[in-house]
Amino acid sequence: MLLVFGASLAQGVLIELDQVSRRTAPVQEYSLPATELNAQQRTRLTALSGVRAHGLVADSWVASIEDRLPRAQGIVATCAQLAAFTGSTRGCVDDKVLRIEDPAFLSNEDARPGSSFPFLFGNGRKLTVSVPQETVVVRAYDPSEFVGPSLLIPPSLVPQDAQFTDARFVLVSSSDPTTIRSVLDGIGAVAPTVPVEPVGIVIGSLAQLTVIRSLLVVGMVLGLVIGVAAFVVSVADRALERRGQVTALALLGAGAGTLRVVQVVQVLLPLVVGLGAAVVAGWLAESSYLITGGGEVHWDWEGLPLLVACALGVMVAAAAASVPMVRRHIDPEHIRRD
Repeated sequence: MLLVFGASLAQGVLIELDQVSRRTAPVQEYSLPATELNAQQRTRLTALSGVRAHGLVADSWVASIEDRLPRAQGIVATCAQLAAFTGSTRGCVDDKVLRIEDPAFLSNEDARPGSSFPFLFGNGRKLTVSVPQETVVVRAYDPSEFVGPSLLIPPSLVPQDAQFTDARFVLVSSSDPTTIRSVLDGIGAVAPTVPVEPVGIVIGSLAQLTVIRSLLVVGMVLGLVIGVAAFVVSVADRALERRGQVTALALLGAGAGTLRVVQVVQVLLPLVVGLGAAVVAGWLAESSYLITGGGEVHWDWEGLPLLVACALGVMVAAAAASVPMVRRHIDPEHIRRD
């Protein structure tokens, strides 16, 4: 009963941590400072297992931070790369500068058609990009590094040996936790000293989620072993106590099937009451934790069938263990002892 209750409450903790550590979007982004990566590292990062695409997010150049000149962000990517980072794209054309519009977010008022923005390279050269009339309509995920940029710059405009002074190298993969860990491990192997920001998730929560899941599995296995041993001991002890009564009932004409049914009922009745109360109390405790924790899932109906299945498995194991304890053999010694 305590095991079922604890498993239900732990399930709520796992759901809450999973919401904190995992994005609700189907993709996961990884942002790295582009100035700290060389060409070889970029090539190896784009070839990591699980990485779908990459892009470059650059800020326009101003002479001083205090200058209140218009600024804009640009994305250096192809149409295919842009589609991998966003939910949908419409009107994208390769090898052409386009103005980015997202109906779900406010657009940059400074990025008006006809205005120009310089982007500075590390060698001192500049790339001046004019805002065109043509647009590409996207539906970006939130949060995302692709929320806010105003310009889509084709990679063909950027010299191969040039590197922006203020840019972020962004990778994208699926949001599956296993894939995220694999990509993060790959980034650590390729660029161990470069800081990486998994957009929208907390790496510490991923580690906590793994630890809690491992502890829950260990606890469930130990509980299963202890539970099976407790069932065998308790059923055997109960059968030994009732040997005289069973022998007397057999002499009075009670059938072996009837005795086995009564034995099973006597074992299952307290289990049904106790496990039923544990399932209900554990589900209420889990839901209360999710409600007070502010998570998206308030009533975890998906986890309830698992708890019910565990409770039914316990009852089936107890019933199966109690049946062999009622034997057909009549021992007069049991009656004399009574």
